[in-house]
Amino acid sequence: MEPDHQLDVRGLYCPEPVMLLHNRIRDIAVGEVLEVVATDPATQRDIPKFCTFLGHELLRQSETGGEYRYWLRKAEVAT
Repeated sequence: MEPDHQLDVRGLYCPEPVMLLHNRIRDIAVGEVLEVVATDPATQRDIPKFCTFLGHELLRQSETGGEYRYWLRKAEVAT
């Protein structure tokens, strides 16, 4: 999956990854895909909840060697 944007939050810990994600997703267009790359295991809980709460679509998530990747599509009504 080729994202339109990428957010690298490797090395940051809760709550910073989600705070930066919230700021970044405001700057992209509705329907665009943002890939988030993180190393904090708490993002496995926090990012899906973020998407559910704000209405963004979590398209995919994966974990390889302690690196977590998430692909989100920005929702029309969410900010």
